[in-house]
Amino acid sequence: MPLLDQIKKRRIALGFKQSDMQMRVGMSRQQYQRLEASGNPRLNTLELVAKGLNSEIMLIPQEKREAVLALLASHTAGAPCSDIADNVIDAPWKGLLGDDD
Repeated sequence: MPLLDQIKKRRIALGFKQSDMQMRVGMSRQQYQRLEASGNPRLNTLELVAKGLNSEIMLIPQEKREAVLALLASHTAGAPCSDIADNVIDAPWKGLLGDDD
């Protein structure tokens, strides 16, 4: 899913309107609407929007994408979180990027 679509989906999931983003990131509704529709935002703008959506922008190696998606799916699908949560809290990326440290 393209990044701009993910941003829109996250905003909607949080129950925010485009006009709410003005208070959250200091961007007018029109500017934000343009960004979601067809923007080509700078990195600092993306970071600002991510922060306003209580999110974070990350780079995930393609070869680890499926492992990351599986971890996220198991967490959001209501799987028992005790083992997953303990491991994720203690070392969120341990083993995912091929480092066993």
